Amino acid sequence: MVVERWTGREARLLRLAGRMTVRKFAAEIGVSDRMISKWEGGGANITPRQGNQAALDTFLALAGREVQERFAILVTKQAAASEDSRTEKLLASDPFQYRRHPVDGKLMVLVEEGMFLLGEELEAVWLPAFYMDVFPTTNADYARFVSATGHRTPKHWGTEGRCPDSIFDHPVVWVTWRDAEAYAAWAAKALPSSQQWEKAARGPRGDVYPWGSSATAAKCNVRESGIGHTTPVSRYQSGASPFGIYDLCGNVWEWCSTPARRGRFELKGSAFTSLFERSTPSSFNDASIEMEDEDTGFRCVAATLPSNG
Repeated sequence: MVVERWTGREARLLRLAGRMTVRKFAAEIGVSDRMISKWEGGGANITPRQGNQAALDTFLALAGREVQERFAILVTKQAAASEDSRTEKLLASDPFQYRRHPVDGKLMVLVEEGMFLLGEELEAVWLPAFYMDVFPTTNADYARFVSATGHRTPKHWGTEGRCPDSIFDHPVVWVTWRDAEAYAAWAAKALPSSQQWEKAARGPRGDVYPWGSSATAAKCNVRESGIGHTTPVSRYQSGASPFGIYDLCGNVWEWCSTPARRGRFELKGSAFTSLFERSTPSSFNDASIEMEDEDTGFRCVAATLPSNG
């Protein structure tokens, strides 16, 4: 469920559906408290900028079914009360088909079967359909895995073995290929093949980057960004792929299931330590199966999603 065009009125209803204060909602959307108050005060007569429209779209998509249902009810009541001429078009179908995995709770999205253009040579390759995690595996995700299995904790969590609150929504790092495989097995998923990863990043047309073919370093966390560390996995909304998948350029390198040679597996995506020129999804990289580093993490795929029941 997405909104065709946001106004201050829908923004207010979304905040109410999420049962949030103005301050908390502003922090989630990434704007100031004053901006939220301005939207709500302007109601249907004010339209947030395109970047903020995208942020509202993302918040709604990730909010969970209960919030989405409350929002739909509030919108319907508002439309009926005001005879809103946009009622028929206000709520559109979800273009990304987000689903939540019943084991690790992560959002996944369908990458449909079909041909796509692989590599710099744009070789036509067919892949069956699969689901991919919308975001890299975060420290919070990994903490649930550790709690359930007793698996060792990453070294950056410190001697107490607890994830610092400040990075709970950052991608987990300091994980070997075997660590990533263990998480995937626990979650009833798999690590993506390099071809699956590249299709999810570039789309079927073989775009150079997830967002298209323009070289825009500001759409990802790479060395030129000057940040120098990982960032929250939902930060770079404008850098999402054609399937609505985040962080497929920059932030952290991601382990794949494709072996490069004996004892080594492919990595995709580049990292905050990488030059932007290395961030193209077609680029090759690999590492030893035992390698662990501050800029290497992973995400998972699944052929199908098991029932929540």
